[in-house]
Amino acid sequence: MKMKNQAESLARLKANGLSENTLKNWRKYGLITDDDDLNARVELLVPRPRKAPKSGAPKAISLFSGCGGMDLGLLQAGFEISYANDLDLNAANTYSRNIGAIDPRTIYDVDETIIGRADLLTAGFPCQPFSNAGLRKGTSDPRGTLFWETLRFLESATPKVVIFENVRGLLSMRNPDGELLIDAIVEELNQRGYRTSFKLLNAARFGVPQNRFRVVIVGIKGKSKTFNWEQLQASSADSIGEVLKGIRGGMPNSENCLELSPQARKLVVHIPEGGSWKSVPRRHLPDRLKKIQDNMERYHSPNFYRRFARHEVMGTVTATSSPENSGILHPIENRRYSVREIARFQSFPDDFIFYGTSVSSMYRQIGNAVPPLLAKVIADSLFKQNIL
Repeated sequence: MKMKNQAESLARLKANGLSENTLKNWRKYGLITDDDDLNARVELLVPRPRKAPKSGAPKAISLFSGCGGMDLGLLQAGFEISYANDLDLNAANTYSRNIGAIDPRTIYDVDETIIGRADLLTAGFPCQPFSNAGLRKGTSDPRGTLFWETLRFLESATPKVVIFENVRGLLSMRNPDGELLIDAIVEELNQRGYRTSFKLLNAARFGVPQNRFRVVIVGIKGKSKTFNWEQLQASSADSIGEVLKGIRGGMPNSENCLELSPQARKLVVHIPEGGSWKSVPRRHLPDRLKKIQDNMERYHSPNFYRRFARHEVMGTVTATSSPENSGILHPIENRRYSVREIARFQSFPDDFIFYGTSVSSMYRQIGNAVPPLLAKVIADSLFKQNIL
C-alpha cells in the first residue's frame, strides 16, 4: 500500500509539470525520501493557490526565502506565510521540514497570479545592478532580472508593506548609469505607491547575539505613513559565553562540524582566546601570511583567524564558514563552531533543525539567513505603529 501511495504521489508531482530530473534532484537533496508521507510532501512542495488564513492573521509572501530566518520571525510575530520560494534545494529542504510549504523552483518559472494577494511581501534578493531603462522597455538584463521578478510579485499581490533585507554593500553599489542601486530600488517602490525608507541596522542592537550589519528597506503603501525606525524595540545582545551555555552532544546539529584544514590546525594552537593570526609566532606562519605581515598597511591590516573571546559579542556569521575570513573559531577549543552553535548566534531556536547534503551547506544556509529575532522585531513594530 505504501508503494502504491508513493507512486500516486509521484504521478501527481509529474502531473504538476515536474520532470524526472527535478524529482531526481529533490531526492538527492532530501526534499522527498522513501520514509516520507509523499502526499504530505506534495502539499509542501507543489505550488497552488492559497486560501485566506483561517486565523485572520495577516498574510506574507516570501521570496528568496532561504532556510526561513525572516519567515520564522514573521510567524513568531503573528503572520501567516501564504507563499515562499527558494531554488536552493538544501535551504528549501530545511524550510519545508521546519516551517512549511515552499516552492523550490526558480522564480522565473513561477506564475505570480496563482499566489494571490498578501498583506506583506518580503524578499532577500541578490543585490545586482540593473538598467532602469532596459527594464522599462522589457528588454533582457540578466544583472537586474531578480529584482524585477520581485516587483512582478509586488504588482500582483499588492501588499500593504514590503520588506527587503540585504548586505551593507548595497548602499555603495551603483547601476551602469552611475545611480546608486539603493536609490534606484527606492525609486521603483515609490513609483508603485510605496513610501519607502531604509536603514543600516546592527542586529546586535535588537537582541541578536552577533554584530551583523544589514540594510533593511521598508515600503508602506499609500502616502500617509513612513516606517519609524526609532520605534524598533532595542535590547542587548548576549555574549559568546552566554550563547554557548547549555549546548551538549545529542542536540540537533550539535555534531555537525567541519574539520579544520591542516594549515588551520597548525595555526589555531597558537591563537589565544580573543586573538587572531597576529598572535601566531612568525616562524609558524605560512609564507602568504608572512608577506601580509611585512606590509600590513598595503593589505589593510586584515584580522584573519579571529577567535572571539567569551566576553565578546560574536562577529558576523558568514556563509563561507572559513576560519580565515570569519570568526568561526571556538573561543577555547581548537575547532570550528558546530552548526548548532552558529544557529544560536543567528537566533534560531534549538528545535529548528538544519538539513543539507553537506555540513558546509548548513553553514551556508545559516550565514545567508535573516536572524529570526531581527525579523520579529521589525514585524512587531509594524503592528506597534498601526501599519498592519
